Amino acid sequence: MARYATGKYAKAISDRSGLEYRYKDMRKEWNGLIVGRDEFERKHPQLGPFRKIHDPQTLKEPRPNNNSIPVTVKFPIFSTVTLQYQRVPQAEGLVGTVTFGGDVVTPTSATITGVSGTGSVGTVTASGTGGVTIAATYTVTVVGGNPINHPYYNVGSANKFAINGSTATADVLLSLSEGSTYRFDQSDSSNSGHPLRFSTTANGTHGGGSEYTTGVTTSGTPGSSGAYTQITVASGAPTLYYYCTNHSGMGWQANTP
Repeated sequence: MARYATGKYAKAISDRSGLEYRYKDMRKEWNGLIVGRDEFERKHPQLGPFRKIHDPQTLKEPRPNNNSIPVTVKFPIFSTVTLQYQRVPQAEGLVGTVTFGGDVVTPTSATITGVSGTGSVGTVTASGTGGVTIAATYTVTVVGGNPINHPYYNVGSANKFAINGSTATADVLLSLSEGSTYRFDQSDSSNSGHPLRFSTTANGTHGGGSEYTTGVTTSGTPGSSGAYTQITVASGAPTLYYYCTNHSGMGWQANTP
């Protein structure tokens, strides 16, 4: 059996601090380090080894509540997830030209078929085969009996032009915009013998004026189907007056602001 010297006079270097100690005064720690007496540290209780303790997690033959509500437990995910998205631009474009038979009377609507998408399909431009867009159509009828609410009451003929069914001053006083086209529909049978025309003089030719023809077109015979007088108001047009070419005091005024 090997024998070792007592080291009574020996010196040694601490494994922890590197300081010199008397060999016989040094102590060995739990981790195998040989250190000076003043450096010695006992093993901390939390460094183990630990006593194994049996901790039951389940019951034998349990009887759970079958009406319980299931619970979802979410555990954190320690990873980085990068989400990417793609921006879808709004679809926009033209669907072409929509053509209606005859002139277009505004406001109007059209049903566009054969176009699919989730965004705007652009602007639809409506145009008639005649190339004219009608800003408004006035339905003209002739009312007899010298209506008291007409501005030409007791002036000229007892027959008066009614606009859209009314002879009231507020309704027969019209406002026509420059550059726009207006149609005066005389297809009602009451218009027979009462052609509507325009003048720059109140009461037209009956007031000493003459017929105004700039931008004015007529179609058919008053009192028959499809008959009308139409005017496209020229730029800088003066105040106009509509009248019956055959009878005095039937029309009234059309401002051109």
